Amino acid sequence: MAEKRFVKTHVEGGIVTVSEIWVDRETGVNYFFHHSGNAAGLTPLLDRDGKPVVSALPIREEA
Repeated sequence: MAEKRFVKTHVEGGIVTVSEIWVDRETGVNYFFHHSGNAAGLTPLLDRDGKPVVSALPIREEA
């Protein structure tokens, strides 16, 4: 089976409201995903200068 392209590296929240960080294993770019009830949003995670947060490769999945 092929390795997943995106990997979840961080999770916060409860049952109804959850925030997660996902990382693209090919580019290292981090994405912020938030869902609350039946609404959700996804955006690149930015640093204080407005540039995308990029993790060093290879990326390891949260245990």
